[in-house]
Amino acid sequence: MSKYLMLGKYSAEAVKAIKADRTKKVAEIIEKEGGKVVGMYALIGPYDLAFIVDMPTSASVMKAAIEITKFTGIGFFSSPAISVEEFDKIAS
Repeated sequence: MSKYLMLGKYSAEAVKAIKADRTKKVAEIIEKEGGKVVGMYALIGPYDLAFIVDMPTSASVMKAAIEITKFTGIGFFSSPAISVEEFDKIAS
């Protein structure tokens, strides 16, 4: 499994539907695609949400992001993430 950062941006409609049950359902969608939520955070700035997830493949991240967008109206930008220690090994 690899770590991915999923950055979300609310649409006006998505803001109207904010509730805790929806957050639980989003975690279930990630799990359905073989992943695990490491952390979920609300942000201030150009993005509204940050999810850190463990996912088996890039395709599984894409599929989860599409399903979450269909369900919530929140658009996502997703990117693979590696630890700083792993980056240091690669860069050295």
